[in-house]
Amino acid sequence: MNRRAFLGALAVTTATAAVACTPSGREEPRAGNPTEDRAENPAGNPTRTPRAEDGRTASPPATEGLLLVTDFGADTVTFVDPATGPAASVKAGTAPYGLAVGRDGRAWAAAAEGVAVIDTRARRRLALVPYRTSAARLGPPTHGEYRGGGMGIALSPDGRHVHVGVNVPGGNGVLETVDTTTLRTTRTVPVGRSPFDVDVSRDGSEVYVTNHDSFDVTVVPAQGRPRRIEVAPYGTEGGLGSWLKPHYAAVRPSDGRLLLPFEGEKLVVVDPRTGRSTIEPMTANTHQHGVAVAPDGTVLVVGTGPVDPARDRGPSLTVRAPTGRERLIGLDGPHEDVTVSRDGRTAYVTGGFTRDGHWDGITVVDLRTGATRRLPAGRRPLGIAVL
Repeated sequence: MNRRAFLGALAVTTATAAVACTPSGREEPRAGNPTEDRAENPAGNPTRTPRAEDGRTASPPATEGLLLVTDFGADTVTFVDPATGPAASVKAGTAPYGLAVGRDGRAWAAAAEGVAVIDTRARRRLALVPYRTSAARLGPPTHGEYRGGGMGIALSPDGRHVHVGVNVPGGNGVLETVDTTTLRTTRTVPVGRSPFDVDVSRDGSEVYVTNHDSFDVTVVPAQGRPRRIEVAPYGTEGGLGSWLKPHYAAVRPSDGRLLLPFEGEKLVVVDPRTGRSTIEPMTANTHQHGVAVAPDGTVLVVGTGPVDPARDRGPSLTVRAPTGRERLIGLDGPHEDVTVSRDGRTAYVTGGFTRDGHWDGITVVDLRTGATRRLPAGRRPLGIAVL
């Protein structure tokens, strides 16, 4: 059976299920209220912010060199020492998904009921900014791949705004923009279905929303009307049940074009100004999700595993040089997203995965040698950033 026939048959059996995970509700603090000044250690025990003997707050623990992950399987974010594993966890919101970290030491996590604002130096949540999209449209805060609420998230280059893609179950999503000073939502823009990823242009003039279930990217300019760019190198056959949809994108530093990998076979390069696309061949031959770009322009793409086990390869990390030459590093089990160290030598790949097969850790990859090691990191870690 060829790939298109196999995937067409698979789409028929999965369209009504929409590849959703089983949700489970969990009670959360009321949106918009600052939380108590505390964190949790990996064992789940509360630990107070350190206090000096004279009663003043002692210096918070150092964060430089640590990683931060969103615990999609819990309601927290976890600080991870890349050498030893989890260092502390902080309450965020229900099933936090995407993650963005600013130069001011604040992190922004897209949870089901709002955007969590985390002080990474003090290791505490400062606020939970509720979505302007009504709770009636989002449904109750739950877990699972297609739960309502925040998915992709990104900060503007000047740090003044955070942009979050809000998933509306059963309909088109919304891009909400939050002023990072006032913590108020300043703009809402309709986008496509299931906004998995959000990116910002190098000059901050445009926001790019990758919409998984509508096979497109919404370009949202700072001024003017949004534009839809279809990104469907395999076509849109199969609709919601198709596997051949966009997941994550990255902005190429050299020219501002968007890079969207598909199935370890095609890298779609989109010019967001014109809407035109070109396709470059890839070699991993595996279903692909997260993508990041290293400082030198190397592209890293997470391969989650085969769609058709009879012909597709297993999980991998594609290391694609600016020349287009690719090197594949095998991974043990499915993964979801990836980030890279500031020196470009190490990749960190989250094991959370939005579908079945996830695990509670990250894989640390030496990009020079290809050596890998697994490290515990929170509960079903999905989004990841280097502090």
